[in-house]
Amino acid sequence: MAILGACAAWSLITATARDGRPEGVLLAVLAVAAGHAVGRIFGALLPVAAPCAAALAGTALTVAVPHLAPGPRITAPLGHAGATAALLALSAGAACCGAWASRVPAARLALRLIAAGVAVTAAVLGSVAGCVACAAVLLCSLAAGRVRGRGAALAGLGLAAALVTGLTWAVVERFVPDGLAASLEGRLTSHRVRLWGDALELLRQDALLGVGPGRFGDLSATAVQASPPDGRPHSAAWQQAAEQGIVGLALLGAAFGWVLYALWRSPRPTPVALTAGVALTGLAAIAAVGNALSFTAVTVGAGLLAGLATARPPAEEPSERAAGVRSHGDRFTP
Repeated sequence: MAILGACAAWSLITATARDGRPEGVLLAVLAVAAGHAVGRIFGALLPVAAPCAAALAGTALTVAVPHLAPGPRITAPLGHAGATAALLALSAGAACCGAWASRVPAARLALRLIAAGVAVTAAVLGSVAGCVACAAVLLCSLAAGRVRGRGAALAGLGLAAALVTGLTWAVVERFVPDGLAASLEGRLTSHRVRLWGDALELLRQDALLGVGPGRFGDLSATAVQASPPDGRPHSAAWQQAAEQGIVGLALLGAAFGWVLYALWRSPRPTPVALTAGVALTGLAAIAAVGNALSFTAVTVGAGLLAGLATARPPAEEPSERAAGVRSHGDRFTP
């Protein structure tokens, strides 16, 4: 709560100093907090049914509302494509978490088939990134059953997210070989790389406060020339850096680090925690190269999955929970 509160407070501070529009950031913080609270409640009461319902609801929302938000559709691979991939990856993660939470083999198989169905849905919708992310979540979830200590695995996930974010900076600064840079720019599109370059220039103008929430589209020449313009750099990290400075970027990283820490301390079995960690890391990677976090459905889904994976079932006695966690080689504080 302290980190989320700091994110909201800093957005208000920078908005006041730079005449910005903090409503988007505040809505995202509220969506994550609300999703997390719902996940903690229903994850404790219905540890199997709640993740199953979340997976089906996320998939149904993606199919029924392809754009996930009102407004014009932005040409792929920008915009809505990243949100679709992110929401489907979270849905697959929820299904796999439900599978590990169940003790009935038939239910586990059914939930894993749902996760596989989510990957197929992504392929049918033409979301290559979503299909790859869902398949990775399913495969990593199956492998998580053989992992005893979750700490190293979660640290590795955090490092992977940091590397993807760092790669975007290396592309903008031209620190990668020319051949690799050309390949990455071809996949990311030159328009997106120019947006990141504008974000870097805006960051250099005021590294502490940034230009103010919601003002990137007004100050970026590349964003103004886009058709249709959406006013975002298509990277959560670059948007935070440009609009809220280094402090805003650090708070975004701290929020993700807190999620991994909460999963490490979670009383849920290690496979549940690691499965959620893989899905949320996939979201972080997609958000590093897209504007997935600008969609309320995605931020709610991220909070919901984190809540489901960290819920503390009230039916278990403290001694039973401690024994269950020790069996996976982890520690927790009741």
